[in-house]
Amino acid sequence: MKLTPEQEALLNGEKGETMAKVVKTLVMYGDAFGAERMVPVTSKCGHTVISFGLKAIQPVYDLYDQLIAAGLVSGQKFTADPRPLDPEVPSSLLEDIVFTTIMYTHQEKYEAQLKKLGILSDDGYTCTCYLDQVGNKPEKGDVLSWAESSAVVYANSVLGARCNRNSGIIELMGSVAGFVPEFGLLTDEGRKASWVVEVRCEKKPEAQLLGSAIGMKVMEDVPYVKGLDKWLGTELTDEACAYLKDFGAATASNGAVGLYHIDKLTPEAKELGTKLIKKDAQVYVIDDAELERVRESYPVIWENPAAKPELCFVGCPHLSLSQMEDWAAAIGERLRENGLNRVSVPTVFTASPAVLREAEKGVTAAKLRSYGIVLSYICPLMYMNNPLCKKKAVITCSNKLRTYTSARYCTESEILNVITRKGGTL
Repeated sequence: MKLTPEQEALLNGEKGETMAKVVKTLVMYGDAFGAERMVPVTSKCGHTVISFGLKAIQPVYDLYDQLIAAGLVSGQKFTADPRPLDPEVPSSLLEDIVFTTIMYTHQEKYEAQLKKLGILSDDGYTCTCYLDQVGNKPEKGDVLSWAESSAVVYANSVLGARCNRNSGIIELMGSVAGFVPEFGLLTDEGRKASWVVEVRCEKKPEAQLLGSAIGMKVMEDVPYVKGLDKWLGTELTDEACAYLKDFGAATASNGAVGLYHIDKLTPEAKELGTKLIKKDAQVYVIDDAELERVRESYPVIWENPAAKPELCFVGCPHLSLSQMEDWAAAIGERLRENGLNRVSVPTVFTASPAVLREAEKGVTAAKLRSYGIVLSYICPLMYMNNPLCKKKAVITCSNKLRTYTSARYCTESEILNVITRKGGTL
C-alpha cells in the first residue's frame, strides 16, 4: 500500500506506539483486500456497532482503555448501536438476573469508555443513526468508517455515501486515524452491479421478504433492482425511505449486501442508470411465487411451533417516526373493528431515543401506549441473544431478527392481525 508521508510517520510512531498500531491494523486490513492507498474519512460523524457491555468481550474494553490512555479519541463524534437493556420491556425475573449479572455486567463501564472516546450524546444509541432526528446523516459521496450492516447498506444505497462492511473496532480505528483503506464499495468499479433483479410481483412486495430473497441470492454482490418504482415512485419520500431501510437490512443480514441500486429512485441509479450494471451481470426474476417459496423456506425453531405468541417485536432496524404513525393508525382501526381496546400479545416497538422523543410531542406515543404497546430504545437482537429467550414464542416482522434469533417471521399484515385479534393466536 502506498502511504502518504503523514501516514508513514504515524505508522513509524510519530504519535506514539498506540497510534502506530492503529495505522498498522488499517494497513493490514487494506492489504488483505488489495487496497493501494488510504482515503480520508469525510463524514461528520462515525458509528460503532458495539453497544453492549458483554463480559465476554473484555479484550475490547482493554483495547479502548489503551486508546483512551494514549489520548486517541475519535477524530469525529460518533453514534452507537442500540443499548441492550430497558426495564420497560417484558421479561421474567430469571431473564433479568441473566441480563444484569451474567451478560451485560460491563454496560456502565463500557458506556463511560464511549463518552471518553467521543460518542455524540447519551442518547446516541441506535442502528438508524442516519434518520434526521438522530443527527448522523452522511452526505452523498462522504467516505464513512462504519460497521453496522443495516446502517452501512442504507448509507451506501439511499444516501449515496461510501462505506465498506467493516468489522467492529476497525470502524473506530478509521475514525481515530481519520482515514481508511480504499477498496470495494469505496471505488467506482466496486459499486457496479453484478446482478439485475427484475421485480415482477402483482402486489407490493413486503420489504423484509424481498430484501431477504435478494440477499440470499446475490450474497455480498451489488444488485440493481428494477420494477419497484411501480410502488415506491421515483422520489425518496419518507415512505420510500422507510421501505428501503427495512429492505436493505434484510439484504444485509440474510445475505451480505453492502450496496443496492433501485432503478429510477436511489441517487446513483437516477444519475447513472443502467451504466451501473456490469456487462456480465446475472439476472434474478422475483414474482409472487418466488417470494412465497422464500417465505416457506424459513425454519420455525420454536419448541412448540403451534404455540401462542408470547411476545412481539417491531422495529429491527429501529422504526422511523412515519412508521410509528402508520402503525398507530392501523392498530387503532383494527382494534376498534375487533371490539378490543388493547393488543392481545405483549408487543414492543423499538426506535431511537430521538425518534421516541419526537413521537412524544404529538399523539403517536400516547396512542400506542394506550393500545398496550411498549415503546423502547433497545436492540431486540441483544434482548433475545440468550438461551432463555430461545424458549419463548416470539414473533417479528424483522427478517434480521428472524435470522439471528429464534424469533418467527410474520409479515407486517400478519403481525397486525395477530396482535389485534382476540386470543392473539397465529
